[in-house]
Amino acid sequence: MLIDPKVRSPQIKRLDAASRDRWDAFVMACPQASFFHRAGWQRVVEQSFGHRTHFLFAEEDGVIQGVLPLVHIKHPLFGNSLSSSAFCVYGGPATSSEAAAQALDAAAVKLAAECNVDHLEYRQMLPGARPGFAEKADLYVTFRKRIDPDVEKNMLAVPRKQRAMIRKGIKADLVSVIDADVKRLHRVYAESVRNLGTPVFSRKYFANLKQEFGDDCEILMVTHAGAPVAGVMNFYFRDEVLPYYGGGTAAARALAANDFMYWEVMRRACERGYRLFDFGRSKRGTGSFDFKKNWGFVPEPLYYQYLLRRGDKLPELNPLNPKFRLLIAVWKRLPLPVANAIGPHIVSYLG
Repeated sequence: MLIDPKVRSPQIKRLDAASRDRWDAFVMACPQASFFHRAGWQRVVEQSFGHRTHFLFAEEDGVIQGVLPLVHIKHPLFGNSLSSSAFCVYGGPATSSEAAAQALDAAAVKLAAECNVDHLEYRQMLPGARPGFAEKADLYVTFRKRIDPDVEKNMLAVPRKQRAMIRKGIKADLVSVIDADVKRLHRVYAESVRNLGTPVFSRKYFANLKQEFGDDCEILMVTHAGAPVAGVMNFYFRDEVLPYYGGGTAAARALAANDFMYWEVMRRACERGYRLFDFGRSKRGTGSFDFKKNWGFVPEPLYYQYLLRRGDKLPELNPLNPKFRLLIAVWKRLPLPVANAIGPHIVSYLG
């Protein structure tokens, strides 16, 4: 990593209890930062998965100028990586100066060597070349759109066919409610991801997210005749809302429950003064990608960058990898209790 000798290098420190508030204050003010840069992810990841974390920040004259949350995941089958940030869709250094960016890059490269990882990964929203890093910008996209202050204008901005699905859910007498805990959400989510052939996260992880982030981590459930049919965990950050972990039961499709659910997230956020709806990451060529486009959102590429320390192939730990086709097909057929018991042990190493 090349460091400009003319640029004064800030001190690199590690997040601790005394610096948590200053870290989060910087994240809230830094345009490059996201909800996934918040200090709380350190406790969530360590308590939920047991992985070692390295939350680094650059400081000069007592002022934080940049943060870089890193998670070290090591598994004999799934590899050895250092990522900003594992289990999150955005990451990479968030800085207020070039000096801080260079210092954090250098610290991350050094740490990657010390941990002897296969690769160092930055999950960035914006492009930005780095010496020695390879970039993957053709797989993941994000969908972000402004929320109008007027609820009805947001409804009319949804394309006609998708708007009809929302109204179908309304006519089916679906109801959205806010849950104080994650129990109902996790049951619905577990069924949904099993049907997609994906290992489920543990309920402990969901509970840790809710406990750590409080009101900024909200559980919205959709019920029909009192029974839950869909649910989603939403993250709130500055003026943004990001539906993150969501799913529906077998009854959800016929009721248009997922369409109704995301509309309710947008409607409630609008009424509370939030002004940006972040539909999150999707892979090109998937159903979730098409679903979000149908809402009128324009896909924006995500610029994931990798410093490869072994080999020259970029990591492909995603369901589109042909190597996982058989595993996905088998997983869809597992009894739900079996999938729920095995899934958390697998997904915790996929990051």
